[in-house]
Amino acid sequence: MNFKELTKNLSNSKKPLLAVLIDPDKFNRELIHLANKNKVACFLVGGSELEKGDVTKTILAIKKISQIPVVLFPGNETQLSKHANGLLLLSLLSGRNPDYLISKHIAAAPIIKKMKLDHLPTAYLLIEGGAKSTTQRVTGTEPLNPKNKALITNTAIAAEQLGFKAVYLEAGSGAKTSVSATLIKSIKKATSLPLIVGGGIDSSQKTRQIIKAGANMIVIGNALEKNVFLLTEISACF
Repeated sequence: MNFKELTKNLSNSKKPLLAVLIDPDKFNRELIHLANKNKVACFLVGGSELEKGDVTKTILAIKKISQIPVVLFPGNETQLSKHANGLLLLSLLSGRNPDYLISKHIAAAPIIKKMKLDHLPTAYLLIEGGAKSTTQRVTGTEPLNPKNKALITNTAIAAEQLGFKAVYLEAGSGAKTSVSATLIKSIKKATSLPLIVGGGIDSSQKTRQIIKAGANMIVIGNALEKNVFLLTEISACF
């Protein structure tokens, strides 16, 4: 499956997709092998900040042992690679830091063009998940309060009006609570954009609730760093 096929499938609400988030700082080959045996639609590679991991080396290592598409999930313009199958071009619409609304994109634009990377313009909404996330710390922005459903829903509507092609609801790595089904349903009712949901999803029960609410893609990351075999349990939901 190439990136265009993946993004086309993302719009199919009757067939939700499972994505595995890979932090290059915590790369685990065992997880890639396990993903090959389960219903993983793609790998997302990147993070809010990297200490020692290398995006390109991680992508090449994945491609040696898997045919599953690898999609960039970059924290900034330094986390780009021509070896990826595509890119989630994220804009942090939940915050008001101009760097993550447009400045980082200007820096990345000529690199993306030179690499000829297929990309999906994605509105990134950080939702309070009960723990301070790395994204919150690095970007210097506050997450949206999940109780303020109207603000979050209207932000998603604005994203659609601005021409974004997907919305990513992120509770943050290691979140204590995942994005609620009520919030997901509200956004699905208000917009026609595919909805990607991640953060705090650490059980099949939460996964089923989020799928039932209408999410088009579920992203599992931190939970698999703690227990790689959780992937088999969650995969059974798809």
